Amino acid sequence: MEELLDRIVVDPKVLVGKPVIKGTRIPVYLIIELIASGMAIKDVLKEYPELREEDVKAALLYASKLLEREVTVTL
Repeated sequence: MEELLDRIVVDPKVLVGKPVIKGTRIPVYLIIELIASGMAIKDVLKEYPELREEDVKAALLYASKLLEREVTVTL
């Protein structure tokens, strides 16, 4: 499953360093937003034909890993 993360790249020359799907300018956050808004994976793939299902799964895994490391601060 971790090999999915190889599909995500962070390059300061692409979208100011925001995580994107390798070989595209499609940001991870956009994929997460589309899924969160109720769009099915198959519809995301129709909208962005350069993506593969593994790319969508990689975006979800990337977001999960970021949240896993998030620190909760109680005020």
